[in-house]
Amino acid sequence: MPVRDGNAYIQALRDGRRVVLDGRGVADVTTDPAYRGTVASFARLYDLQAAPENLELMTFETETGHRVNRAWQLPTSPGDLVQRRRAIEAWSASNFGWLGRSPDHLATALSGLMMGSEVMARHDPARAAAFRDYFTYARDRDLFVTYVIQNPQADKSKSPSAQARDVVLHIVDQDASGITVSGAKMLGTATVMSDEVFVGNIQPLKPGEGAYALSFAVPVATPGVVLLSRRSYETGVTSGWDYPLSSRFDENDAVVVFDEVKVPWERVFVCGDVAAARAQWHETPTHVYQNYQSQIRLMVKLRFLLGLARRIAEVNGSAGMPQVEAVLARLACEASIVEGMVAGMEAAGRRVGPFFVPSPHLLYAAQTYTQELYPRFVNAIRDLAGGGVIMLPSSIRDLDDPEIRRHIEGTQVSSVTDALGRIGVMKLAWDALGSEFASRHVQYEMFYAGASYVNHANVNRTYDWSAATALADEALALSPRPAFPAGGAGPQREAAE
Repeated sequence: MPVRDGNAYIQALRDGRRVVLDGRGVADVTTDPAYRGTVASFARLYDLQAAPENLELMTFETETGHRVNRAWQLPTSPGDLVQRRRAIEAWSASNFGWLGRSPDHLATALSGLMMGSEVMARHDPARAAAFRDYFTYARDRDLFVTYVIQNPQADKSKSPSAQARDVVLHIVDQDASGITVSGAKMLGTATVMSDEVFVGNIQPLKPGEGAYALSFAVPVATPGVVLLSRRSYETGVTSGWDYPLSSRFDENDAVVVFDEVKVPWERVFVCGDVAAARAQWHETPTHVYQNYQSQIRLMVKLRFLLGLARRIAEVNGSAGMPQVEAVLARLACEASIVEGMVAGMEAAGRRVGPFFVPSPHLLYAAQTYTQELYPRFVNAIRDLAGGGVIMLPSSIRDLDDPEIRRHIEGTQVSSVTDALGRIGVMKLAWDALGSEFASRHVQYEMFYAGASYVNHANVNRTYDWSAATALADEALALSPRPAFPAGGAGPQREAAE
C-alpha cells in the first residue's frame, strides 16, 4: 500500500459525516468555507510525508509491510525516540505548531496504549486483544484519529451519574454484537477533519459508575454520531493575507453527541470497568507519551513566536534597544528551557518492557511550566507590538484603491521594509496574539492537559520525592541534635559556664 498522501486523506473525508454549524448541516467539510483551509493544511501534512525525499524522515515500514508515519513507531531505544521526535518536529514546523491535534497526536496516544497492552490484558484479555487489532488496523491505514475524553462540564460539583440529565456518554445496552452508547463528550478538537474518533474517560469515576467506564473507536461517519461544531474562525476571515493563521490552521472543536450509537465488540477496549478506564491512561505510557508529542509541537510553536517577536522589534525600529533586547533574551531563554526539557525527557527516559518512553516527571514538569508560560509569552510579545497590531488596514481590499493605498503607504512606515512588509508582519502578529483564533489558542495551551491542579497532582505523583527528602535528611544529620533535659528547660550548659 502506498504512503498516504493528501488526496487520499481528502477523499476519505467525503463519507457523509454529520456536522452541524450555524443551524445547518455541512455537506462536505473538504469544500465548506468553514473548514476547507484547515483540511487543506492537514492534507499538506500527508503530502509532506509522501514526498520521496521525506520518506525516511517521516515514515517507517511496519511488520505487516505498510509504510506509515513515524508517530506510529514503538521506540525500543533512545535513538528510536529521537528519530521519531524529528518526524513530529518536521510536521509541526510545517504549520508552525498551530495544529494542536494533528494526526501524530492520537497516533502517539494509541502507541502508548499499545505499549501498555499487557496492563489492559490483566483487566480484560478480550478487550486488550480488540485494541491490539484496532491499533494495527489504524496504523496500517495511517488514519487520522482524534479523541474525546472529557465530559461536558454540566454541574462540575457532581459525578457523571449524579447529573440531572444523561448528558455524559454512557452505556445504555449491550448484547452479543456490541454495546450501545448515548450521551456527549468534548472537546472534539479536529474531529470534523478526522477519519475516526477514539472515545474514553480520563476523569475520575466512583465505584458503581461502570456505565461511564468505557473506551472505543468509531469512524466519524458512524450513524448516530453528531458533531456540534463551534464557530469557525476560518469562515470569518477576509483573506489569507489578513489572517494567515486563522485561514489555514483553525482545526475547530466540537461537542460530539452519540445518539444510540452501536459499537461492535471488536471496537470496544474498556467496558464497565472503572479501574481499567483509569489504567489505560495512567498505568500505561499513554498519558505521558501523548503529552510528550504536545510538548514537541509547543517547542516548535514557541520557536515561531520567538521569531515573530524579533521581526516585530525590527519593523518597529526597537531591535537593539537594551530594554527590548532584554525581553527578547528572556523569551529566548524560556523557549530554550522547553526545548531542553524535551531533550531531557528523552535522555532521562525509561523502559516499559521492550519499549523506551520519555521521563514522566520531566514531562509533567514541562506541562506545568508551559501551562503558565504560554499566556506570559504571548503577552510579552503583545507588549513589543504595541499599537502596531491595531493601526492596520481593515483588509487587503483597502489596497485596491490607489488613493487609499497612498495614505496607507504614508502611515505604515518602517526602516527595514516597505509598507506591505510592515503590514504583513503586524497582520501575522495580530492573528497569532490577538484575534479570536489566537485567544482560543491561549485557552487551549492552558487547559488541553487539564486544569492546573491536575498538572500539579501529576508532578507530585511522579517526582522522586524520596531522593529529594533523603538529601534534606542527610543535611539535617550533619549537626547532632542538641540534648534537652526531660523537663524541656533548655540544653545542659557546660560546667565551665
